[in-house]
Amino acid sequence: MAQYTKHPVVSPPVAPERESTGRLLLRGYATLALFVVFAHTAVYNLAGPVGAGIVLLVLLLVTCAIGIPMVARSRPQPFAWRRLPWAALGYVALALLSIAWSQWRSPTIITWVLLAAITVAALLIAHALSWQEIIRSLSAAFKWIIGLSLALELLVAVALRHPLLPNFLPVPEEGADPHWYWVRDNLIDGGRIQGIVGNSNVLAIICLFAIITFGVRIALRARWRVTHALWTVLAAYLMFRAASATAYLCALAAGVVLLVALLIRRAHTPTGRTRVYATCGGIVAIAVAALVIFREPLFTALGRGADLTGRTDLIWAKVLERAGDHPILGNGFSSPWVPTDPAFDGWIVDHGITVFHAHNMWLDVLMQLGVVGLVLMAAAYLGLLWRSWFFAADRPRWDLRADRPYSPATLLPVLFTVVLLVQGLAESTPIMLWGWMLLVLFSFKIKAVPLIGVGLSEQARVTERGREARRIP
Repeated sequence: MAQYTKHPVVSPPVAPERESTGRLLLRGYATLALFVVFAHTAVYNLAGPVGAGIVLLVLLLVTCAIGIPMVARSRPQPFAWRRLPWAALGYVALALLSIAWSQWRSPTIITWVLLAAITVAALLIAHALSWQEIIRSLSAAFKWIIGLSLALELLVAVALRHPLLPNFLPVPEEGADPHWYWVRDNLIDGGRIQGIVGNSNVLAIICLFAIITFGVRIALRARWRVTHALWTVLAAYLMFRAASATAYLCALAAGVVLLVALLIRRAHTPTGRTRVYATCGGIVAIAVAALVIFREPLFTALGRGADLTGRTDLIWAKVLERAGDHPILGNGFSSPWVPTDPAFDGWIVDHGITVFHAHNMWLDVLMQLGVVGLVLMAAAYLGLLWRSWFFAADRPRWDLRADRPYSPATLLPVLFTVVLLVQGLAESTPIMLWGWMLLVLFSFKIKAVPLIGVGLSEQARVTERGREARRIP
């Protein structure tokens, strides 16, 4: 048992900041916020639109209650105003201004409040938590989503033995279109599963994020590495059962980027790095050309059509047509589209369901905020890609020492960014909800703390003894 003196000159021991009650509550808030944003469709299917709105409102209020005092008191460190992701915030400002010319004013206001809430939450998490804590919170949120997804699939397959509709509505005797189901009861019969998020493509992408996060945690030699390995296997199984062609392509792209980053880390000279860049660039160019040429047999093998499951003719053509009406500033912000609004209700219908996004982030931005919004979004994502790449590829250095080891944690932002960019070719998720949260969070964190263990929130974790030791000449 630990002993300490009660001498009045010696202060009693204090728990490290990372283990204090406030610190644990802050990490718990971050995990809850990430879970709510990543599993937003689960909240919607469980509590309905009103309940989901109340949950997001509470999340915003809690974020403000935690963040405003923290920023005002500069705790745990001064807020890095100059390091804010200005391109992303410019997009948020343009979305707000679009209320003035929006062709669908009510959806613009509603979805902008959602965008602002997620932006504020992402900035708070990036400001208050260290890189290790962010990765730990992501890992915990993914574990909850994966675990609850498997539990719900098992409940439907074993106990209910019939598909489950959102909000637990009764299933008609004649059945319903499978696209309406929350869970399709496919766990045992071998079909595609959807988990608590109610969408196979979203579940697969979340599982891919989870595999990356768990892999980084294992490489960091975190505690419970065997448990993380088991979670990785479970995430891989759910991703395989979700059978998403988009997720497979994202995984392939992330694997290529990971390989290039590891090769760059092993290159010790500028010539060696140039050789790696040239070789890998040529291979990627050939692979992309082959994908374009042989896309039809490839997508057929993956169970998809060459038109990306109706996207080119059914969705993209109509989105481009509407984008042409107001090409500079767009028709007005709305991410996602509000299906009940007359501007979207019945506009694009797939399997009897009104489509709520363009299934391509760039076309979606072009239709909503025009060329100006497209430039801001491209600047935000390209800036994140640029910084996250050198965050992963460059050796950490803040003084004359040039032999510090690389950290596996620096690989996570660039892998997440590549997954979002590839997914954005077939989905609009990267510009809303958890895609937007990841963009803002990583953009701000990399600019504020470009080195693991050094700067702002990383320095704020050291003890008073560590501060005194650094002052000794």
